[in-house]
Amino acid sequence: MVEAFAVASGKGGTGKTTSTLALGMALAADHDVTVVDADTGMANLLFHAGLDDAAVTLHDLLVEGTATDVNEATYERFGLSVVPCGTSLAGFEAAEPERLRDVVAELARDTDVLLLDSPAALGSKSAVLPVVLADRVVVVVEPTIPALSDGLKVQEYARSYGTETAGVLFNKVRGGADDVAAQAERHFGGPVLANVPESDAVRAARRAGEPLIARAPESEAAARYRRAADRLDVRDGDGDAVADRFRSAVVPDTP
Repeated sequence: MVEAFAVASGKGGTGKTTSTLALGMALAADHDVTVVDADTGMANLLFHAGLDDAAVTLHDLLVEGTATDVNEATYERFGLSVVPCGTSLAGFEAAEPERLRDVVAELARDTDVLLLDSPAALGSKSAVLPVVLADRVVVVVEPTIPALSDGLKVQEYARSYGTETAGVLFNKVRGGADDVAAQAERHFGGPVLANVPESDAVRAARRAGEPLIARAPESEAAARYRRAADRLDVRDGDGDAVADRFRSAVVPDTP
């Protein structure tokens, strides 16, 4: 079985990478989980996962002629398989976004859940491709009307390529968010997975280079992420069939 989720947002700074790793660790209690930093231009998952010294990254897999194997860029951390992306401008410029299809296809053959930490905006092929490759998208937003609007744009684009919405995750919640959550239930194609509070534990985990659930497993934020993961009903899928679909995916035009 395998299902691919894109973890996406309409703008930067929503805590998308923190959310990707937290959902990954929570899902890993019952599934084999692979996390991919698909943000080839503004990667930071490697810092959150203590992989800032990784010798081989996704950038190396996206350059033609390197003969780099996917396994060389896959690291076992915190009960997850993690494929980090490099942060160099040269690596970004050399990378060919279309090659992400083959990388994801290869990974799909040997995991239950693929989480694609997606770029925040939708202004390039490298940004929109993870959303197109995924089966479903988890939209991470802060509980404000403008952020909700940005998230809805991501959903609209995803749906135009047949990607369903798994749910919306409110992050950095300060105080009540009931009104915004009610609007999200009406407008998004999936449920509100959780309201994750603004948290010192999240900031401490980021500084330590550890996922939140590894650093502060008893925190309220960690509990909310586990609740969100429980609401993601992972679907069965044939790994070979999913891999073939990824390889044949149409490289989208930018919005």
